[in-house]
Amino acid sequence: MQRKIKQIFFEKPTLEGAGVKLKRVFGYHQVPLFDPFLLFDHFGSDNPSDYLKGFPWHPHRGIETVTYMLSGKVEHGDSMGNKGIIDSGDVQWITAGAGIIHQEMPQFYNGMMKGFQLWVNLPAKNKMVPPKYRGITKDDIPIFEKNEIKTKVISGVFKNVIGPVKDLQVDVNYFDIELLNSSSFEYKIKRHYKTFIYVIEGNGYIDKTLIQEKQCILFEDGDSINIKSKDNLRFLFVSGEPLNEPVAWSGPIVMNTQSELDIAFHELNNGIFIK
Repeated sequence: MQRKIKQIFFEKPTLEGAGVKLKRVFGYHQVPLFDPFLLFDHFGSDNPSDYLKGFPWHPHRGIETVTYMLSGKVEHGDSMGNKGIIDSGDVQWITAGAGIIHQEMPQFYNGMMKGFQLWVNLPAKNKMVPPKYRGITKDDIPIFEKNEIKTKVISGVFKNVIGPVKDLQVDVNYFDIELLNSSSFEYKIKRHYKTFIYVIEGNGYIDKTLIQEKQCILFEDGDSINIKSKDNLRFLFVSGEPLNEPVAWSGPIVMNTQSELDIAFHELNNGIFIK
């Protein structure tokens, strides 16, 4: 059964970090619509004052954070000792697990700095796994290209092309897809996997519904997805297995119960957060 559109979401201006202007596509108020996905932000500006204050040192527990840079540079560092630059086309995939403290500081960029951050919830049994860092360069990301369809496979499998992000706590497919001219994207998927796309640029059709830039389309359950480009279309495709578990969420920490949250913030305030 081909999937139909369940709901279309529009991003909203949000201020985060030390004063970064970004667009929130979905977040706290959409749980559990997107389960296992918690939050999706689109950040981008050609005005450095919108982003240079960045995201100074802050904690995470119980989630994974996925940062995908289309253009620009972000300097990062964390409590595990990782540090470096997330450059144009790169991906940073962090399993916070039991806890990390890190910072992400966008650097001056002469042009449109643009990227995305996705939060993936962790199942209760894996909330307190040891943290893990994955830095994926643009050269590490395989591309499937055929008949005016170009797919960058970040995680999951597309047409036997396997993404570089493996051994995840939650099964996630994350693709960056470009459709040229009036080509079509077809993908078979597990019926119950939660699936959405975010239109980066261009427009196209799902059935007879026109989809446009900066729209997030959440799909109903089904076995396959079909998206057709009207001219040229670029979008992110994300799907994952729902957890169907209670969510207790406060700021950068997501657990299953309020008592677990209380413990996390007690540990943070007393300097025993990092295990």
